[in-house]
Amino acid sequence: MSNLNEKNLGPRWYVAHTYTGYENKVKASIEKIVENRGLGHLIYDVHIPTETVVTVNDKGEEKIVENKLMPGYVLVKMTMTDESWHVVRNITGVTGFVGPGSEPTPLTEDEVDMFNVEVRTEGPKFAIGDMIEVISGVFQGFKGKLQSINEETKQVMILASKEKRDIPILVDIKDVRAAE
Repeated sequence: MSNLNEKNLGPRWYVAHTYTGYENKVKASIEKIVENRGLGHLIYDVHIPTETVVTVNDKGEEKIVENKLMPGYVLVKMTMTDESWHVVRNITGVTGFVGPGSEPTPLTEDEVDMFNVEVRTEGPKFAIGDMIEVISGVFQGFKGKLQSINEETKQVMILASKEKRDIPILVDIKDVRAAE
């Protein structure tokens, strides 16, 4: 494995194969080792792809269930070096990385998007004072002047005019666009 340092591609998502049912234990172990050994500069994130499904039993009661999309696999965003490979590979429950032979293969950008493991957000395409239109949600159809942008919560404050009054409304950035 000594050639991993030479082939370093920077932070990429890799797939670690685990025993089925060990995904959560592996994730917790990786996170604990990263914290204890100070490896945050090599291992950035661990993700288990899941989907949330609402099921209804025979009594008509709804239950929210989280299903693993890929049982037996854990996604790890890491800079692949000999050290990071060794840390993940030697965790109890990990059988190896996905890739030919012992060569870990990073996920492509399309695969990262498909598994929805990384939310890519471009900065808002508008500035304070711009006219904004709400395109979805409770306030759909409202238009107004942009008052503030909160990057942390991904929300914007709009001063919308309704029936001769200006009303401040708070909406998610994904629910607005520049007014035409």
